Amino acid sequence: MALRLKVLSKKVQKFERKGMQNYKLNPAKVPLLDAILNDVFVVSRPKPIDYDVRKDLVRIFNDIAKELFGKTNEVLVVEEFGSFVMDLFNAKSDLDLSFNFTRSEFQITREKKIQTLRKLAKKFYALQSSGHVYGVHPITAAKVPILKVVDRGTGVECDISVENRDGILKSQLIHMICSIDERFQKLSFLMKTWAKAQNINSSKDGTLNSLSIILLVAFHLQTRNPPILPPFSALLKDGTDPASVVKLLGNFVNYGRSNKETVAELLVSLLMKLSSVEKLWSKGLCASVYEGSWTSKTWDSKVGIISVEDFTDRSQNVSRAVGAAEVKVIYKCIQQSIWHLFAFMDGQIEGSKLGEILFGQDAKLLLVGAGVASSNMKVVTPSRFAINANRALTATNPQLTQAKGAQNMNHWQKREHARPFDPTVSKKMRYTDGWTGTTVPGSWAGTSSANLAGRQQLPHLELEKAQKCLESWGILPKNDWGGPALPTAGGWNGTWQSQAPPYHNLPYASSSTNEVLGLPSV
Repeated sequence: MALRLKVLSKKVQKFERKGMQNYKLNPAKVPLLDAILNDVFVVSRPKPIDYDVRKDLVRIFNDIAKELFGKTNEVLVVEEFGSFVMDLFNAKSDLDLSFNFTRSEFQITREKKIQTLRKLAKKFYALQSSGHVYGVHPITAAKVPILKVVDRGTGVECDISVENRDGILKSQLIHMICSIDERFQKLSFLMKTWAKAQNINSSKDGTLNSLSIILLVAFHLQTRNPPILPPFSALLKDGTDPASVVKLLGNFVNYGRSNKETVAELLVSLLMKLSSVEKLWSKGLCASVYEGSWTSKTWDSKVGIISVEDFTDRSQNVSRAVGAAEVKVIYKCIQQSIWHLFAFMDGQIEGSKLGEILFGQDAKLLLVGAGVASSNMKVVTPSRFAINANRALTATNPQLTQAKGAQNMNHWQKREHARPFDPTVSKKMRYTDGWTGTTVPGSWAGTSSANLAGRQQLPHLELEKAQKCLESWGILPKNDWGGPALPTAGGWNGTWQSQAPPYHNLPYASSSTNEVLGLPSV
């Protein structure tokens, strides 16, 4: 049963105050922590090639849509959304794509979306049999039906949905709101990286999805004193259309300039805030970025395990996927991270070890590769908890984690041979051991696994020549299947996986967002 907002507000203040009394920031250590977080942020950010391969994949998927639907009245256009559009992704992030019908008179029912995904799945099973993609997996039982497919050359996993205009809208709005204060983007990126390293960033596993994390960060910045971000209601008072929102953004430039808190201070206080309200979610506590304050709310007369209100559809809880067992895992990670942060403040943990504990082995390797950390830095495996098949909580250790990783890899490899989830396209499931790099006339040639297997790159001279001859990926000459034909080393017609000279130095923004902002496409 939900408590009244007035009661909940008093409890929140009491618990937050009590938490901050138990832990005190060491002013001398805050700049050091800020430097660690900045290093992790810088080395984890995507490189120009990461933007380019994703933009190229979007173009290829549009060509596939034309091939499959171009001769019908159901013309589809592929649009990117999610972390890529929000510019909150890294090199290993998934690419979210929505196949949208261009004619508004079509009524897109759930059955229609599933039918479209099945048609796409048949195409990708054929491409999988030729070795261009792998991991083709339709998930039609999900609330938002999707089709998963991994591009073999780049390793980018694509999550395909149909008519996901709500996801596109949210992504564009968050990308715009990030321009109000750079701390929003930076803290959101770091918290996503932290959650991924702690294995608590997966709605399918009953933990937090990325939107929940980003909105919790926004909510924290709204509720600082003084606030850093305005309530989203102030930005959406003329509606959610991006063109209307961008007109209001000018009123909030430097909105949080009177707040001098660093990213380090904000990250610590965010974890402390989440820890302090652990017992209040079950009382109806809800974080509302629309109002910029706590509220009391139920969902279909039930309280949420964690409640984060959707800012474009306030009847929805974006954290609804969090499970009763998994929330214990989430809070174990939060509490352990707080302990490690203050152990660092007390001089008990070195900064390099703290970075690995919070952000994982990948962050350590990136820091070492960038020369920020020593290569002989001791590997520290934080105490974590995992969810077993019975959804019970069991402690893990490094050996078990490694064994599980090998088991999961074997399982993933076997899935390419396995019977697909969707039985209607099972007869299309075929697989070959590898692609030799030759093209398949009349169909997508995919990305080259042959060059990648040998860790070969296109000669730099050829790349320079290509850059001079081709002003952008969008005007590359077409081949038989309609996709871009690229300069090759061994011959292939798919996306370009190589360390090409950077084609731009600007953060990514989708073409539709740039049109709203009046900026050139990148």
